[in-house]
Amino acid sequence: MLLLIKTAMRSLIGNGLKTWLNVFVLSFTFVLIIFMQGLLEGWNRQALNDTVKWEIAGGQYWNVKYDPYDPFSLDSSAAVLPSALKSEYNAHQVEPVLFSLGTIYPGGRMQSVMLKGIRPDQHLIALPTNLLKPENSTDVPVIMGGHMAHQAGLKVNDLVTLRWRDVNGTFEAVDVRVAGIFVTPVPTVDVGQIWISLDQLQKMTVRPDASTILIKSVDGPAQKLAEWPFKDQTELTKQTAAMIQAKAKSYRVFYTIFFLLALIAIFDTQTLSIFRRQREIGTLVALGMTQRQVVTLFTLEGTMNAVLAILVGTVWGLPLFIACSTYGIHIPMDVSSFGIPMADRMYPSFTLNLIVGTISLIIVVTALVSYLPARKIARMNPTEAIRGKAL
Repeated sequence: MLLLIKTAMRSLIGNGLKTWLNVFVLSFTFVLIIFMQGLLEGWNRQALNDTVKWEIAGGQYWNVKYDPYDPFSLDSSAAVLPSALKSEYNAHQVEPVLFSLGTIYPGGRMQSVMLKGIRPDQHLIALPTNLLKPENSTDVPVIMGGHMAHQAGLKVNDLVTLRWRDVNGTFEAVDVRVAGIFVTPVPTVDVGQIWISLDQLQKMTVRPDASTILIKSVDGPAQKLAEWPFKDQTELTKQTAAMIQAKAKSYRVFYTIFFLLALIAIFDTQTLSIFRRQREIGTLVALGMTQRQVVTLFTLEGTMNAVLAILVGTVWGLPLFIACSTYGIHIPMDVSSFGIPMADRMYPSFTLNLIVGTISLIIVVTALVSYLPARKIARMNPTEAIRGKAL
């Protein structure tokens, strides 16, 4: 076998530019597959971690009447905190959030918003809610995300009129102050939303002690409550995971095309090589090499393309992977308005399973593609092969 490998390597190098073109295309495909898969894996981890950090913590209890896709359910889904969670509430292991619809009028324009009330001293999610503490009795501070502030044309300490409807159907209005603007990669806590103190929103909507959802700490097990079903991290992030999986399928089509181009080039090279080297094949058989060994020799030649491609891809791809993992990839556009949890800098994740799996796939498929044209050697007549007329 060692002799066959040496012979195959010598023949491969002897093909010159043709070999290196095949190797470069295959190495490009090798690096592309790992890079795209690593980018998707990094995006998946980053999106899930950011969503947990900014929005869901250890999970959420939802009021049984709450439907996030039905804004008309907000009026009926606000309920008093269940007594079973009172101790966790006092220990800040559970944070109630009250939802209500409202309208702001920045610069004379009308813009619908979702009001979300939360305690200023909470520590379960990354929102800067400490800014919601009022400076005086007439001050109504609010915070909002950078995308929301940009849409409304508001800056820190700007005053804007807010109108809402309380539980009795009465419309009221007040001037609120933008106490802070935060930057987040999670659009579900930013786009079209204004955060306000829970006590203040309960007072404004005449819903004392009411909340729509309850954010749970990552510590401790969740309780089973009939009126407040629990949603864990997996359930709350399944839409993000499904979206990333859909993206992964479209990317697979993209790099499969490059992979097929490389394999077609190897197949054509091997077919042409067998046709032009009939005399060499006949001579090898005449010298005592079995046809099976000759088939193995030509299969090894094709497989060596994959081995060289992996080595070449490692030379120029490894520094690329290290740089992207260390410094990230800057996203030159704001995607928060699309509802996609994506930071402005993505950090790909290149796992050992991904790299080993891709290497194994390329070697196995390349060996198969190299074997297919080499099967013709087994049907050659050695005498006709020496005369160059076996095919």
